Amino acid sequence: MATADAARERLRERPLGVTIFLSIVGYALVIGTFLFELPIYPELTNAQVNLFTHAIAVINLATTILLIAGWYWIRVDEVEKHRLAMIGAFVLILLFLVVYLTRVGGGGGEKQFLGPDSVYYAYLVMLAIHIVLSIVSVPVVLYALILGLTHTPAELRQTAHARVGRIAASAWILSLALGVVTYLLLNHIFDYEFPSMLVSLM
Repeated sequence: MATADAARERLRERPLGVTIFLSIVGYALVIGTFLFELPIYPELTNAQVNLFTHAIAVINLATTILLIAGWYWIRVDEVEKHRLAMIGAFVLILLFLVVYLTRVGGGGGEKQFLGPDSVYYAYLVMLAIHIVLSIVSVPVVLYALILGLTHTPAELRQTAHARVGRIAASAWILSLALGVVTYLLLNHIFDYEFPSMLVSLM
């Protein structure tokens, strides 16, 4: 118990430093998975890649729902429901990270979008926004979460939690929503093939 209290106090005293450290670790893990053939991932078939792809979409949709619910609950002053929704969303995004990195690290093949050009370019724009927002939202999400976990509701009013949280939730929700849309375009509305010509997050 004392160890947990000490860790919580360190988080409370150094939220920005912990945020930077965890962000760097997360970025390094993702970049390392893309650039190197790490032995920690199983080799995947194309069918397994599809299964992981569908799982990622379900996780992203569930996370989006929790984020929207959490945003609503804080607006109506349901603080505990908001806290649980945001913690739940973060747990789901950790699950997403495990599934996504296993999919990428398994080397089962990337999908190439085969829809009409007009839709293809819209797909690329949405995919680019999705990728950028997913990258830049990491530190703001972590910072808002760390503040929320280490401060009481009264104390949070004296921090940047509300302002950072609005930015984090907005970027996160838009990123996830675009991820689901690109998933639907690639996997259900139009066709695809597996040659590694286009990196797809979904």
